[in-house]
Amino acid sequence: MPLRPVTFQRGAVKHPAGSCLITFGETRVLCTASIEREVPPHRRGSGKGWVSAEYAMLPGSTSPRKRRDGAKQDGRSVEIQRLIGRSLRQAVNMDALGEVSIIVDCDVLQADGGTRTASITGGYVALVDALTVLARDKGKAGAQAYLSGQVAAVSVGLVDGKLEIDLDYARDSRAEVDMNVVMRGVVGGTPSDFIEVQGTGEHGVFPREQLDRLLDAGQETITALFALQTRALQ
Repeated sequence: MPLRPVTFQRGAVKHPAGSCLITFGETRVLCTASIEREVPPHRRGSGKGWVSAEYAMLPGSTSPRKRRDGAKQDGRSVEIQRLIGRSLRQAVNMDALGEVSIIVDCDVLQADGGTRTASITGGYVALVDALTVLARDKGKAGAQAYLSGQVAAVSVGLVDGKLEIDLDYARDSRAEVDMNVVMRGVVGGTPSDFIEVQGTGEHGVFPREQLDRLLDAGQETITALFALQTRALQ
């Protein structure tokens, strides 16, 4: 199946420096990016900035209802928000940012597969808008002053022996191989470098030839996502 319909609604909420409501088919994630004029303890005095992420699935995002995270997040949410943070840090020149933090919050409003890849792809758009605000406040030309690359992500897999991209829940739940691909490239260009590849043979092993096909499909799809991000940010 082809990439599901993807939309970006920038400025979805008014208070954060950047926000984007992204949809991948029936999956909907609200991504917001907030600026803090301080950095975590491990960055203080370094002159370098930081980008981190938080991720949550809201109670009504699934059926049955997902219990709201309390003081202790579930392990899946922690793993996903670390992935989002690692990915989005690759889009930012921390030296140029200075001792400023950008926190990207990704809240899943409706889940139908691919919530982590949607969070990364939409989180990038919210991040760019936040960096634009920061650049304006510091008298710089725009977000390009801080960007080191463009980032997006997609899921790929083998379902009933066929290569599929951007898996919804129905296909993901029966996939023989399930993989998330995150890539970076020149801003406004095409993806060239892998940030992270998470791949699992759900029902057994898979050969190198299939891995290569999955990575090629992921890169081709992220090329399309880069174009959609660029169009949304114009």
